[in-house]
Amino acid sequence: MDLKGQNIVIFSLFRFDAEIESTSFALARQLARDNEVFYFDNPYTIIDLIRRRKTAAFRKRWGKFGLFSDEPIIMPDSLLRVFILPVLLSIHFLPEGRLYRFLLRVNESLIRWKIRYVLKKRGITDFIFINSFNFHYPNVAQGLQARLKVYQCLDPIIGDFDGRHGLVSERELVENADLIICSSKQLYQEKKALNPHTHFVPNAADIDHSRKALNPDLPLSPLLAGITPPVVGYLGSVDHRMDLPLLGYLAAQHPDKNFVLIGPVFSDLPDSIQQAPNIHFPGKIQYADLPSVLKGFSVCIIPFLKDEQSATVFPLKLFEYLGAGKPVIISDFNPDLQDFTFNSVAICADPPAFSEAIRVALATDSEARRAERIRIASRNTWHHRADALATLLADALVRKGH
Repeated sequence: MDLKGQNIVIFSLFRFDAEIESTSFALARQLARDNEVFYFDNPYTIIDLIRRRKTAAFRKRWGKFGLFSDEPIIMPDSLLRVFILPVLLSIHFLPEGRLYRFLLRVNESLIRWKIRYVLKKRGITDFIFINSFNFHYPNVAQGLQARLKVYQCLDPIIGDFDGRHGLVSERELVENADLIICSSKQLYQEKKALNPHTHFVPNAADIDHSRKALNPDLPLSPLLAGITPPVVGYLGSVDHRMDLPLLGYLAAQHPDKNFVLIGPVFSDLPDSIQQAPNIHFPGKIQYADLPSVLKGFSVCIIPFLKDEQSATVFPLKLFEYLGAGKPVIISDFNPDLQDFTFNSVAICADPPAFSEAIRVALATDSEARRAERIRIASRNTWHHRADALATLLADALVRKGH
């Protein structure tokens, strides 16, 4: 069954103007090819308002926070509309318990009011509601009378911040959803134990965007200026997933190569990494600048730790790398990835294997290998994933008798 002409409300953890485009927003853009999509941005709290009041992101949202403001931010050539939710109470610091849950219900009622108001102004009573990993607000869908309540689970809930209330809240979401979509097989197995209507739809990439790196006229990113090739590159956050000892080992084994990690750094870097002459952290980029960075990478890497948390990670950057035709080397943190890369990616079990894979990749790269990587990436686009999601949504509507 096709999913066309539907009204879809997406309430997301991820902001539409984030520096790196999220799974939520990429799928929203694709669903908006055939459906009207209302994307409700992750709400600001009072603390967010104070901290971000002088930023460009705040200026974009100014005038749209009100409960009675239904002016959207319009995405060109699309049925996708972005709406800004009201500013909420800052309550995350509270311990789990009655007070927190009471104030959470207050915040959720404000979110629900704004969604209702936007839909009512447009005469919409018939819609699908997708909570895209915004587990902080588990009960927004209650009382909205959506035809279908969907939860999209994209990562495990870990760490002190998310874990403080997130584990309790996400369980509510999982148990009350009509349909659950998970981005990794491990997440799928965990959620299916709680809700039988759970499915696996992996992440993908905007391959057309990545392929811009192949344009000979595209200028190289200024962040790579003065860095001598060959460049072993990484795109994304440097955080708890990163295997820093592995990175240090690789840099020591390949002193003639420059290791460039582009993205925000959230981890405490040991002195050995900070002082290594061939490891560079040039900073963050906008998503629009991704091709100009990929163009300068000789080899792309994902050196993640192999642990229980990383086993659930299905990184978007994998197919962005392949879409640019680049050799890709990763640690064996998620066994699912082999099923989607068809031997086009070197998946390494230990540091010596990773080091050797870098040497081999640089020595054996060819036009034919680049074409094969792009072909494999083209099977893993957001267009394909949105089609899979649309089929699951349509089937769930039939199951519910709609």
